Amino acid sequence: MLLLCYDGSADARAAVESAAELFSGRHVTVLTVWQPFVEVAARSSLGFGMVPSIPDSNEIDEASAKGAQNTAAEGVELAGGRGLNAEPLIRSQTTTTARAILAEAETLGAEAIVMGSRGLTGVKSLLLGSVSHEVIQHADLPVVVVPSPDIAAKRAREVRGEAGE
Repeated sequence: MLLLCYDGSADARAAVESAAELFSGRHVTVLTVWQPFVEVAARSSLGFGMVPSIPDSNEIDEASAKGAQNTAAEGVELAGGRGLNAEPLIRSQTTTTARAILAEAETLGAEAIVMGSRGLTGVKSLLLGSVSHEVIQHADLPVVVVPSPDIAAKRAREVRGEAGE
């Protein structure tokens, strides 16, 4: 079984497409990770101290979980349409997204993790971090990281010596 990380982004869709090409017909679990409100607020620059009134975190979490379910279902539909035997899975994140992915891979006994890469470089990658980088650094199983199609196309143009955007 493969763990296929899916957040609805173009990069995640590219990962589904590559997984279908590489692992046609395989069983995959499509994982979407979401953050509980408390985790978002704790990591924000405002935190709870500056918020005039705390919204109902249960309502926010229910909406976030529902959004994650919809995203995972979208990933399952995309994977199924490309020949993968897919089922959805959502998990809330209490540490980092990468740690949540790794924990699910272990729990499920995944043979490999497939995920997209945003392709961030320079200061952006330092400030925002990289989920795929953290997964690769801490995984005890194979990880397939599919490059961002936009970044890959830009790099290909640079290699060919074409003017880029």
